[in-house]
Amino acid sequence: MTDQYAADLDKMVAVAVNALEDIKGKDITVLDTSAQTSLFSRMIIASGDSTRQVKALANNVAVDLKEAGFEILSSEGLDSSEWALVDAGDLVVHVMQPAVRDYYDIEALWGGEKPSFHTGAAKPWHAAD
Repeated sequence: MTDQYAADLDKMVAVAVNALEDIKGKDITVLDTSAQTSLFSRMIIASGDSTRQVKALANNVAVDLKEAGFEILSSEGLDSSEWALVDAGDLVVHVMQPAVRDYYDIEALWGGEKPSFHTGAAKPWHAAD
């Protein structure tokens, strides 16, 4: 990985995380996926409390990345907004409602750790059985 590529990737991640924080995204997790796939280098997973917030979070990420000069390859899931995805090439951003995030548990699939919600207490939400 070249120094310029690493700097651009770090900037892309920072822009996306800031965009999520601006709209009060929760439990933001950044995963380095470069060892698992050559399709993208980083994945960000965040939660939104409602379909409206999930849509707003994904849209804000796409707009901010584009304004920073990064190309958005596609955005998916903005219609139902329980799970939205922004594909920016080397960065993929997933924004989900908490129950959907819990059910699919993509952090575990990609080797990351689940965020710690309440130490010593049950999670505030769980997937339906």
